[in-house]
Amino acid sequence: MIIDPVTLIVALVTISTPVLLAALGELVVEKAGVLNLGVEGMMIMGAVCGFIVANLTGSPTLAFLAGMAGAAALSAIFAVLTQFLMSNQVATGLALTLFGLGLAALLGVGYEGQPIPDVAKPLPEMLRTIPVIGPIFLGHDLVTYIAIFAVFAIWYVLKHTRLGLIIRAVGESHDAAHALGYKVIRIRFAAILFGGAMAGLGGAFLSVVYVENWVQGMTAGAGWIALALVVFAAWKPGRVLFGAWLFGGIAALQLRLQAAEIGVPVALLDASPYLVTIIVLVIMSSDRARTALNAPAALGKTFHATG
Repeated sequence: MIIDPVTLIVALVTISTPVLLAALGELVVEKAGVLNLGVEGMMIMGAVCGFIVANLTGSPTLAFLAGMAGAAALSAIFAVLTQFLMSNQVATGLALTLFGLGLAALLGVGYEGQPIPDVAKPLPEMLRTIPVIGPIFLGHDLVTYIAIFAVFAIWYVLKHTRLGLIIRAVGESHDAAHALGYKVIRIRFAAILFGGAMAGLGGAFLSVVYVENWVQGMTAGAGWIALALVVFAAWKPGRVLFGAWLFGGIAALQLRLQAAEIGVPVALLDASPYLVTIIVLVIMSSDRARTALNAPAALGKTFHATG
């Protein structure tokens, strides 16, 4: 079986989009000094909310907005618990994932296999049918383009704007930022909501565009991959894009290898994207000094205003 590189690249971009969106949101959250391990729970909440609204209204736009809103609401719970009630961020994030998975399973009862509308492509069909260039660059849905645009937008905001400077200041030293008059809790709360909305958009993309169905547990660890990609990328948006495409490329390739019925166990092929991601993450993180240098200094630390 000969694997068509054009269709492989198209599949790569599509598969990587949910992980890319969630990882970009988590990157902003961690840049603000908060470690939210609830990405998986927020993604599955976005997936179920988006699919339900797509089925009930027939509007993909409302579906994506519902996915963002549902995940943002879940992230707001995390924000209240960690920023106001000062609960442990790691434990609260893990609880958020478990809660999100359970709540999504409950909300999704009866929606498996229900019809939803097709998501229209923003560019004309004449452009999408251009050989090679059309499918790779011009044949995607709007959310895919938004995800790629978000990479550059987040990079620019964090590096070249006052807002980005404030977010980075809060993530590096919340006490110093507080002394300068910045509302640390308010900034972190907003960052957490943004991260939740991005994870929700990724989840809605998964159910409404990629799978076009609701299946319990359909995120299948994508939230954990998004968390790993942030570390792999050394908290840099451009590297998040590379990492997401690496994951998507391996996932797309293993699906084609399964179709070719090569002599490799299916379970091993299914696990290959996660195994490669873990291996790359270990290699990239082997230099602890460099990893610690890139990580926000106040990451995961609870802020308590003293005055």
